[in-house]
Amino acid sequence: MLFRGTGIRMKELVDRIRQDGVHVGGGIVKVDSFLNHQVDPALMERMAKELHRQFITTGVDNVTRVVTAEASGIAIALTTAAQYNAKLIFARKGQSRVMTGTYYVSESVSRTRGTISELMIDRRFLDVEDHVLIVDDFLATGSTLNALASLVSESGASLVGIGCVIEKPAEGGREALSHIRVPILSLARINFSGNAMAVY
Repeated sequence: MLFRGTGIRMKELVDRIRQDGVHVGGGIVKVDSFLNHQVDPALMERMAKELHRQFITTGVDNVTRVVTAEASGIAIALTTAAQYNAKLIFARKGQSRVMTGTYYVSESVSRTRGTISELMIDRRFLDVEDHVLIVDDFLATGSTLNALASLVSESGASLVGIGCVIEKPAEGGREALSHIRVPILSLARINFSGNAMAVY
């Protein structure tokens, strides 16, 4: 199924970004007071419920795994997974000494750090029976989401949708994901003109 919509804006989130979001230049917006450093749990739950509601209307009703990348996407991915009664998997960035199994591996470029990260998911946690929803905090260039989609594809699982809290359309992420034929939804969008930030 190809869904061409971009998602219905969530007014509460738009208002919160306008109130607390800070444009620090270079198209980077800080929302760390409520989204990805300090977290507002009540808002997070309402955003997850709204993502779930919108995905259900597109036919995404069978989700067994929600996948994100550590660390900023974990809060919204976890609360969304709870809406589906699904397991959450967060792709690890790089390998630690406790990671001794075999992994699906892909690379992404961090928009905020400008570095390349290896994203890794243990092969025990994803297989061909799974229906996967990818959820993250931002859709910007699409690099991280493409890398996560690659991990899902490598596992043989079915990718059923991609959901993000905030989208920055000018960075072309949606176009970079156009080869992925699933619903791609966001709850708010941000564009920049000089130092001005438009949230809608």
